[in-house]
Amino acid sequence: MKNWKEYVFDVNGFQVNTIYNEETIEKIFLPLLKNLTEMQKKKNRRLIVFLAAPPAVGKTTLSKFLEYLAVQNEELTEIQAIGLDGFHYHSDYINTHNAVVMGKEVPMKNVKGCPETYDTEKLGTKFQKIKDEDILWPVYDRTIHDVVEDVEKITKDIILIEGNWLLLDEEPWKSMKDTADYTILIRSEEETLKERLIGRKMKGGLTREEAEDWYINSDSVNVRRVLQTSMDGDYILKVEADNDYIVL
Repeated sequence: MKNWKEYVFDVNGFQVNTIYNEETIEKIFLPLLKNLTEMQKKKNRRLIVFLAAPPAVGKTTLSKFLEYLAVQNEELTEIQAIGLDGFHYHSDYINTHNAVVMGKEVPMKNVKGCPETYDTEKLGTKFQKIKDEDILWPVYDRTIHDVVEDVEKITKDIILIEGNWLLLDEEPWKSMKDTADYTILIRSEEETLKERLIGRKMKGGLTREEAEDWYINSDSVNVRRVLQTSMDGDYILKVEADNDYIVL
């Protein structure tokens, strides 16, 4: 029987209640943090870690939980967990421009969240500086549904960057992977993610039918693209249907 424990912490200004299996923390999360600590001390500089995963895996919550765990143990180097979503184009740009997605030109507002709606030039500029400078990082504010520039200052010795597309096997993402000292990929079954994403939309006010239509036309494309076209990470995890993690 799994021993689940509830944790409460802040993610993007919102209080999050989540549960993790205690055995998973002891056998997967803490050893991972120990490995990153040893790697950072050996390199004797800021360590950059990419955590890539499809939508609805829980990558933002996990990254913030790893940040929380590292603070609790004085033997571990502190982690600063940041997200990729601050590199979406601003809403006024998305609402007035098209993007070519998988060979088809479509309005950006219809595919927001896909790689083509990210400002990769801005991201690449930040990546050029992040190992050596305490740069400012943009965030995506979910209360206004838009990007706010240069909100968070990068200060820690281990920076954990989470996002859907960080290991995408397409340029310019493929070249930006060189920024990372270590990469983590999280996988899951598509059906598990489908139900989570439909549930999210229904909580937002859509009917089941409307939420399923949105999944078919938008979310499913991103889920499959991450699962099918991401490069392997140095460390690969899988989220099970019960929200627990296993190492692949």
